[in-house]
Amino acid sequence: MSRSLRRGGIAALAALAIASLSSCAAGNTPATLQIKPDNASATLGTDVRLNNIVVVTGDESSGEHTGPANVTVNISNSGTEVLELQSVTVAGGAPATFADDKGAPLTSISIPAGGALLLGGPGNPTARVASTTVSVGGYVATSFTFKNHDKLDTEAQVSPNKDLYKGYGPTAPAAVPSKAATPAAGATTPAAPGTATTPGATTPGSTGTASVPAVPAAH
Repeated sequence: MSRSLRRGGIAALAALAIASLSSCAAGNTPATLQIKPDNASATLGTDVRLNNIVVVTGDESSGEHTGPANVTVNISNSGTEVLELQSVTVAGGAPATFADDKGAPLTSISIPAGGALLLGGPGNPTARVASTTVSVGGYVATSFTFKNHDKLDTEAQVSPNKDLYKGYGPTAPAAVPSKAATPAAGATTPAAPGTATTPGATTPGSTGTASVPAVPAAH
């Protein structure tokens, strides 16, 4: 083989290798392949990062969900000032309401400077949407607004209240126990069955009443 042919063959192989590498670099990224990462994340400026953004529905395994849902996200604040989350909306406008780990309502949620906070899940503050329509297993537009009016529009993964996200889904508020009725002043409490009473004698605790003394047991 002549020297010129060998040079031509080497040049062709080099060009093919470069083309293959360029194709991999341009075509195997999630953006070019239109593949979404398993755990949605986003950044706001250089100091704020939101990881594992998930809208958690009920116990459905798939299909459309219409009803309450919770938003869970890990918010990292590497800045030098406290970060204040003021609102979260899902699916183009369904607002979330905030509550602390005991269920008491909150107007905003603070993330300390140089720290992080998990929103959602047992023992953490929550963001609950009263009703929204989402596709379980898909993604939904979600927005986060902070005190300085910075707004982050991103997408959240939609997961059922199962497996890794068991306990992160919406729950009905606990029923408030009703107060026991108290007898009105002067009202007489009915005697228990089989209890003897005398005229004018009433149950202890009633106004102007006296109980019938118990008869000692015979020895």
